Amino acid sequence: MFSALKRFLIGRPLKSNELGEQKLNKTKALAILSSDALSSVAYGPEQILIVLATVGAAAFWYSIPIAVGVLILLTALILSYRQIIFAYPQGGGAYVVSKQNLGMNPGLIAGGSLLVDYILTVAVSVSAGTDAITSAFPNLHPYKVAIAILFVLIITLLNLRGVTESASVLAYPVYLFVFALVILIGVGLYRIMTGQVAPELHTGVGTPVAGISLFILLRAFASGSSALTGVEAISNAIPNFKDPAPNNAAKTLIAMGTLLAVLFSGIVFLAYYYGISPNDKVTVVSQIAEETFGRTFMYFFIQVTTALILVLAANTGYSAFPMLAVNLAKDKFIPRMFTIRGDRLGYSNGIIILGLASIILILAFKGKTEHLIPLYAVGVFIPFTLSQSGMIVKWVKEKPKGWLAKLSINAIGALISLIVTLMFFITKFAQVWPVLIFLPLIILMFYRIKKHYEAVGKQLRIKTDEPDIEIKGNVIIVPVAGMTQVVQNSINYARSLKADQIIAVYVAFEREEERKFEEKWKLWQPDVRLVTLHSYYRSIIQPLTKFVDTVEHKASESDYRVTVIIPQFIPKKGWHNILHNQSSLLIRAFLLYRRNVVVTTVPYHLKE
Repeated sequence: MFSALKRFLIGRPLKSNELGEQKLNKTKALAILSSDALSSVAYGPEQILIVLATVGAAAFWYSIPIAVGVLILLTALILSYRQIIFAYPQGGGAYVVSKQNLGMNPGLIAGGSLLVDYILTVAVSVSAGTDAITSAFPNLHPYKVAIAILFVLIITLLNLRGVTESASVLAYPVYLFVFALVILIGVGLYRIMTGQVAPELHTGVGTPVAGISLFILLRAFASGSSALTGVEAISNAIPNFKDPAPNNAAKTLIAMGTLLAVLFSGIVFLAYYYGISPNDKVTVVSQIAEETFGRTFMYFFIQVTTALILVLAANTGYSAFPMLAVNLAKDKFIPRMFTIRGDRLGYSNGIIILGLASIILILAFKGKTEHLIPLYAVGVFIPFTLSQSGMIVKWVKEKPKGWLAKLSINAIGALISLIVTLMFFITKFAQVWPVLIFLPLIILMFYRIKKHYEAVGKQLRIKTDEPDIEIKGNVIIVPVAGMTQVVQNSINYARSLKADQIIAVYVAFEREEERKFEEKWKLWQPDVRLVTLHSYYRSIIQPLTKFVDTVEHKASESDYRVTVIIPQFIPKKGWHNILHNQSSLLIRAFLLYRRNVVVTTVPYHLKE
């Protein structure tokens, strides 16, 4: 039943040689890897206005030079990550670049930041998309958290079905959003040029504003820079592209940067010219659309596509998180399960963990993740800074042809990214201080996992200088709960192993019960030694494990091994298991951690 449900939800398993069919072309990659960056157009300009609104509407003209600064930073990042794509075509982005050029700790800081950031990407994007839906349909507001979780489950399922299948489904909303905003910006500019928008709605550029300060401008710039989250996703996911992967990834990155620049600058300009003020209940994009089209079909089309791309922006996390996790797992900093491909050739463990972590975050913050946006943004700009700095070191060391120009591009990107990172800590410390706690904890966890893997590898490695441990004999212990076919099956198996001694162990709760069982056993299995243990507290595990430890201690003195054979019957139907005590599973769980005890289960399959 479970297998049939799994096939229905995620499709048939794919052969390993079908991996090439799961690669993305540029059109699908632009949709699936750019949704996070493009969706930030829906809230990035609004973040600028929210900060400027603390001074007054007269300060909104500052959004124009601030937007120019954001575009300069975007250009530097696009050019920088284009170089990273060609320098590191295997993917990995900021983690690989920082690790190889700056050292292990900077690499882990970049990797840890991005892992957390991709979880935030899913939670913030889905919650923001849900906000857009509940704004248009207020009756759904009480169900906001449930709707957000449903969206996460749907996107998780789509990604489990495979990269190309999810891209095929998710590409349409992304391109519809771009189409809708291009029309919005085009019609808005036409209305402005034809004099349909009153000039007195906004203050002129350069108008003196009382109360404005460098601190507020820097804070607004840092807030607007949140529109650049997701720019690094393409460099992390190069292996997902069709060959030639680096060339296709670079072209996709340029296309994403161009679209982001056009949409961001267009929305900022329209918001300024229309005199739009940020509102808790209505988004800036919604206000611009209503001012441009009224409450017509086009307004609702823009709102629906905006909501969709905000939700689907989460998909960037699903594309980049598993690839980054693979690189960290290969270096033994996170569990190896992240390197395993699932039935549909995607890294399904990474996809599932990302979905679960995002749902936990949505539940913890009740879908109100707007306060996480600064933390979300600073989690990206730390890797931005480290990766660009790593590229500077790479060019200085290698000095390839044209390295000075490449160095200049990365130096500008590193400097601006560092400035923005510092701005976040200076202007939004109350919201971003958790990064100073969770990053060290994550890095500590990385090193603990690495230490464990190294210790395991050291102990499992075959050493020629160590003598083999000679095993002279075997003592078999069979826990029994009665005289049944299951026990008979296990006793027969124990006899076939030619053990030196077979001991049946029965745990009794009452003295009379113990005496009767001993009498019956002598008649049933006279050649098998029975040991009965009385349990005063009705526990099977404690007296049994104590007995096994005692036998193991004596056996080890003579170089003997102890094997515990656990009888277990297997019901015909899986749901029948809930009708029976799972004592055998508990016994096995407790005995597995005994150093010199071999534990095996002998199943007896029921026919009815």
